[in-house]
Amino acid sequence: MQNNRILSGLGLAQKAGCIASGEFAVEKAVKGGMACVVIVAEDASDNTKKKMKNMTDFYETPLYIYGSKDDLGHCIGKEYRSMVAILQPGFAKSVMKQLDNRQTTE
Repeated sequence: MQNNRILSGLGLAQKAGCIASGEFAVEKAVKGGMACVVIVAEDASDNTKKKMKNMTDFYETPLYIYGSKDDLGHCIGKEYRSMVAILQPGFAKSVMKQLDNRQTTE
């Protein structure tokens, strides 16, 4: 259940034009201070996860490892995506709340 709320939150953010998806766009959003939160797929490569962890730590951007590449891509109406960034604080806050709740309920 929680799963769907997170993915639908990402879908809504995408419809509002508040998502950067794919490694290049997310990297650009983080470095430009636009990303409010970054979500990397669980099945992304270890190298990708490590690179984003280092970058988000440096730029003090919250990072979550969540879902599959298919999940992340599908919920924003695209091909599979290894990562997405939410660019609007309201959407970011609501999705982060769902992600945090998920960690306490599992």
